Amino acid sequence: MIKRIKLRALLIGGFITLLFVVLLIRVFTLQVVKGQDWHERAVFQWTKKVPIPATRGMITDRNGDVLASDVPAYTVIVNPAVIHENGLEDEIVEGLHKLLGKDESELKALVTAKDEEGKYHKNREVRNEGWKINETKKAQIADFNKELMDQLEKEKKGMETGLGLLKEQKRYYPKGTLAAHILGYTDRDGMAVAGLEASLDDYLKSTPGEMKYESDRHGDQLPQANMVYKPAVNGKNVKLTIDDTIQYYIEDAMKETYEQYKPISMTVIAADPKTMEILGMANLPTFNPNTYWNTKDQKNFFNYAVRATYEPGSTFKIVTLAGAVQEKLFNPNAFYLSGEVKVQGTDWKPHDIVRSGWGTITYLEGVKRSSNVAFVKLGSEMLGKDRLLKYIKNFGFGQRTGIELPGEVSMAINLPGPVEVATASYGHGVSVTPIQQLAAISAVANGGKLLKPHILKEITDPDNGKVINSTNTDVVRQVISPEAAKETSSYLEQVVADRAIGTGKYAYIEGYRVAGKTGTAVKYGPDLKPDYSKSVVSFIGFAPVNDPKIALIVIVDQPNDPDVGGGKVAAPVFKKIVSQALPYMGVPKSNTKKTSDGKTTVERPAAPTLTKLAVKDAKQKLLNAGVDFETIGKGTSVIRQFPAAGTPMSPGQRIYLLTEETDKMTVPDLKGESLRDALDILTLLKCSVTVQGEGYVSEQLVTDKNGKRSVQLTLKPVKDEEATQDVSSSSTEGGSISEDKSTDELAAGKSGKEAGDN
Repeated sequence: MIKRIKLRALLIGGFITLLFVVLLIRVFTLQVVKGQDWHERAVFQWTKKVPIPATRGMITDRNGDVLASDVPAYTVIVNPAVIHENGLEDEIVEGLHKLLGKDESELKALVTAKDEEGKYHKNREVRNEGWKINETKKAQIADFNKELMDQLEKEKKGMETGLGLLKEQKRYYPKGTLAAHILGYTDRDGMAVAGLEASLDDYLKSTPGEMKYESDRHGDQLPQANMVYKPAVNGKNVKLTIDDTIQYYIEDAMKETYEQYKPISMTVIAADPKTMEILGMANLPTFNPNTYWNTKDQKNFFNYAVRATYEPGSTFKIVTLAGAVQEKLFNPNAFYLSGEVKVQGTDWKPHDIVRSGWGTITYLEGVKRSSNVAFVKLGSEMLGKDRLLKYIKNFGFGQRTGIELPGEVSMAINLPGPVEVATASYGHGVSVTPIQQLAAISAVANGGKLLKPHILKEITDPDNGKVINSTNTDVVRQVISPEAAKETSSYLEQVVADRAIGTGKYAYIEGYRVAGKTGTAVKYGPDLKPDYSKSVVSFIGFAPVNDPKIALIVIVDQPNDPDVGGGKVAAPVFKKIVSQALPYMGVPKSNTKKTSDGKTTVERPAAPTLTKLAVKDAKQKLLNAGVDFETIGKGTSVIRQFPAAGTPMSPGQRIYLLTEETDKMTVPDLKGESLRDALDILTLLKCSVTVQGEGYVSEQLVTDKNGKRSVQLTLKPVKDEEATQDVSSSSTEGGSISEDKSTDELAAGKSGKEAGDN
């Protein structure tokens, strides 16, 4: 018995000892072997982390108007466990379907979602329809939730509905589609995707902060507990050079033309030619960065202004003209035979838009009519390959401009033979970008300096207001002299000012002196032959000529009417934008002045005194003043003028210069002239006039009785010359605006050999 008791005691003592040893080993394992791990778990449990949100930098226009910023957003949350407990599945599915537009079957799956153990989930986000909704939608969800709470209260089921809102923030573009291709967008996760949002992401992006401290089981901070504070870093604010008002003028004017002509695309860029700060830039079609996911066609995201190349056509003649003026090869009063010309060293004969030409005309008239023959002579025969190529490259073609926008492209320009030299003279066989074209015309406007374009004005730190980056006017090179630039501008002004034959007449703005050039390039078909039903039409210009404030390019790719050109389609867009922008910019019209009581009055400019001046000097005086003119006779000095000196002139009125005695002059051929112009000429020649019909002069009959000449004019209504020019008669081999997917795979187009330009 005693032995059994001793054995039992021994067993119990051994068990207790073994248990003690096991506990000791366990304690040792927990305290020593895994002590650090358990300590970290404990710290994690009693450490509270509070996130500190950061804000992405704002993007504003040059005046501080917000174009992109972070705003509060709310994500809809459902709790399937609570919803099931209260029996609200059907009510919530139906309500969220109506408010968010989300499919009912998807909502049903959300509110009945279970985990692997078969238990209802506690929190599920309603994506994507309920993800980061705005304040308006949030208020609707809150009202719906209140209705559910009232229902539960009546049924005495408690106050938890299982529906909630999680406060977040999202990127918001308050002006919708305005400047969309400049801004780009961020996706729903806040990641920058395109435009300046992407290229300036290193400046704009923010870094959230956090606060960590030790807390009790209620989450309250423990006394004398350590606190770690990591401040949030907000993104930098970006101010652009664009003006949102001018941007609106641009996009508004584009929409009218886009709806009328239904082109593949349109591009417009405006800049201050003295600084090359971009004032506005837009493309159509476009997209809304707030709802980018609704944009089905990826082409809508494409920024043609810097990422597309196209064959410019006659707007490129500005380079040839400026080079010829700089080299003192351009004589506006010299004559040449229009129609066609044989390219030296070849059998090829490029021709004008009117194949038969306009007879023997001056080079200035050739510029006004956009004569290809005139520019082949200037570029191919006078300048030659080396000098023409030098001016093309000096004006910035063949290299990127360096503007602060992603994806800019450029294509090299080479002129291997005489045909390529000739076609380049009038803008065919070369590929350029819209931004390159605008920089080139701005060089003519600002006195001959090629400037680097900028769309970024400054970057500031929102916490202290300090400017950390800003852009200044960057001169790339002096392309032509200020004198040559001024002279070139005067000739381009005549393209617009001559309301009879100037191809740019539809860009004429009363009270402002406008210089510009039209362009039309026929596109290729699938068989690599020119398709005369498709073309890229454009207009480029600046105003006012005497003190340029704005330069603008308008490009319309493939309008639905094959018989219209840059003058008919693009020039009116230029006119509408610039006629709104200049008054907004505070540029007064040249025929207005302020009275003593502060009111604005309109004055008609008086005709200058030109009699007894040499014809050359009189023409230069009128060129400098931006006045359209025509000489009558072959004399060397001005005998008479009409209107007479000091006579108030109507907007766009032409001055006629008589250089021979009237009794020695024959009455010129007036066919095709307007009645006003015909009467002005005949008044100057002291002829009596009788008129039959309406419209333009179709026939004239000159009689002479007793030494007094009388002219009978027969008028017939005719369509505008520009509208009736047969584009299909030209054999232009043009290239379309092409989307460049990479710098190695640029848009390719054959060299143009013959051009038609409206």
